Amino acid sequence: MRQYRHPKREEIELPKVLAALSDPVRLSIVAALARDGERGWGGFDRCVANSTLSHHMKVLRLAGVIGNRSDGTRCLVSLRPEVEEIFPGLLKSILAFADCETAEPPATPGSPQAGEACRAGLD
Repeated sequence: MRQYRHPKREEIELPKVLAALSDPVRLSIVAALARDGERGWGGFDRCVANSTLSHHMKVLRLAGVIGNRSDGTRCLVSLRPEVEEIFPGLLKSILAFADCETAEPPATPGSPQAGEACRAGLD
């Protein structure tokens, strides 16, 4: 059984977490885990090659964002709760902002912009 290296709680640093979340593919992985919880590697949208997915998972794991565990022959991935404990609200804010970036601005003149309305929902 393969053992993955996960950083200890005290090794999780904000610059590494933010760098790991700066890629759209990694951000979509985190969004899927935040939405659905733990899942196997086969449960992710395969818009990238397996080797590329493996690289993105490694970056997220070494930054301390995700944790991997083996269950028989399956590798299961989940968000690490330590990230929320160390940086309260960080993932929620980043995921909400990422949703705002893809939102269509309202067509009605004088209505609030999509980004402003989305960010207001963070309070």
